[in-house]
Amino acid sequence: MRIVTSEFVTSSANVDNCPDPKLAEFAFIGRSNVGKSSLINMLCQNSKLAKTSGTPGKTQLINHFIINKESGPWFLVDLPGYGFAKAPKKEQAKWMNFTRYYLRNRLNLMCTMVLLDGRHSPQKRDLEFMEWLGTNEVPFVMVFTKLDKLNQKEKAQYIEIYEKEMLKTWETMPETFHTSASTATGKEELLNFIGETIKLFNQD
Repeated sequence: MRIVTSEFVTSSANVDNCPDPKLAEFAFIGRSNVGKSSLINMLCQNSKLAKTSGTPGKTQLINHFIINKESGPWFLVDLPGYGFAKAPKKEQAKWMNFTRYYLRNRLNLMCTMVLLDGRHSPQKRDLEFMEWLGTNEVPFVMVFTKLDKLNQKEKAQYIEIYEKEMLKTWETMPETFHTSASTATGKEELLNFIGETIKLFNQD
């Protein structure tokens, strides 16, 4: 899979306002400040596609981007983050409610990329969110970000700790990807996964 073109389509406050579900769709979500916008921009080779900010919690709507519009198009979706956003709890709850509704009801959603900050130990919010995805049968993969901040020994220890924590709840580990927006680590693997998954959508 190679991304040739990427462009913003629309922002939506609910599923009804999202584009027609005619194309395969892949959603990106994670705790605030996980590096979501930077990862999206790296994958698309477009530093201005998703807005990056030093202030966590800037994404407040469901943002659709169309990828490879002229040749094998699909939607990349930037979802609101969760946790630590500088917004009232009531507002954060609203974002999470419509995000969860989207995840449960978007018919063309092929997979959700759950971004996890490789600099931090397993976080309760992340573990609970992935458990919710599993309970609601929403397909997802784990995408570790900012792993360039760790050396090889630290990375191996971190992954071992995370697997041990996950296997307290899960029979097997979900598929995982190791990435870095600054070094483009994991770019090829993640895009190849998307490319293979799109084939399943086109078979329907």
